[in-house]
Amino acid sequence: MTVLVGYLAGKSGTAPLHLAAGAARSLRTSLTVVTIVPRPWTYPSPARVDAEYAAWADQLAADSAKEAQREIEAMAEPVEVHFHSHAHRSVSGGLIQVVGEIDTDVLVLGSSASGQLGQVVVGSTADRLLHSSPVPVVIAPRGYRGPRGGRLTRITCGYPGTPESVDVVRRVAALAEQLEVPLRVITFAVRGRTMYPPEVGLHAEDSILAAWESQAGEMLALLRTDGVVGDDVALQVVSGNGWDQAIDDAEWQDGEILALGTSPRSDIAHVFLGSRGTKIMRVSPVPVLVLPG
Repeated sequence: MTVLVGYLAGKSGTAPLHLAAGAARSLRTSLTVVTIVPRPWTYPSPARVDAEYAAWADQLAADSAKEAQREIEAMAEPVEVHFHSHAHRSVSGGLIQVVGEIDTDVLVLGSSASGQLGQVVVGSTADRLLHSSPVPVVIAPRGYRGPRGGRLTRITCGYPGTPESVDVVRRVAALAEQLEVPLRVITFAVRGRTMYPPEVGLHAEDSILAAWESQAGEMLALLRTDGVVGDDVALQVVSGNGWDQAIDDAEWQDGEILALGTSPRSDIAHVFLGSRGTKIMRVSPVPVLVLPG
């Protein structure tokens, strides 16, 4: 098994390399850096043009491998790394093909360059992969440089309390055990921006939010009672006026990742975020791991 990270010289940023290296160390496995290069024309064209195109693609792959290797070698703790290039019409399609060819634990991606530093921003490539990847996808915030100790330190699992999400908690608990890191299961109780009309008053909002917090605490306690998680797992309800405040109040550790479940769409295992997960991802200050349905 290996941790697979997509990387393109001059465009991807180094954040996914740091996250992928930390994941590889934590999983005690290797790191595979993949560059997807454009597929050449399939219709007849002058031989000289074909040769120039092939040379350009080879140089792009070589430059990407060289850049990635320089960044990885500068990290404090070494990791076994392999380099791979693959030609495809799209980056997302190429990465899916490579995942199918290589025994992959997890696929690591970077955030869109349009986002702010420290923010997880899903670009077009990541969005397509979140709908089609057969393996877990983890997205690094912009500018991410990895944990100070070189390894992941804790996993927080977002738990909305639905029947399907109980299985997500089980899978994340197994991952935390494999990584030998603590697990926290957290439920967010969020007051919407316009939760109720003004004439109802804030007192009603506070009462309903308090009732939801109490119910969320009971749902979390059932995870322990039913043996889904052990006594050493932290269970927490965090509330806030909007997702951004709730996420900020959750107190994140250096080296932590946030694991989210998915909404099932078919019998085929693939990643697909629901609306709640998408909102959480947008304001997460730590890398976000999304498990296939």
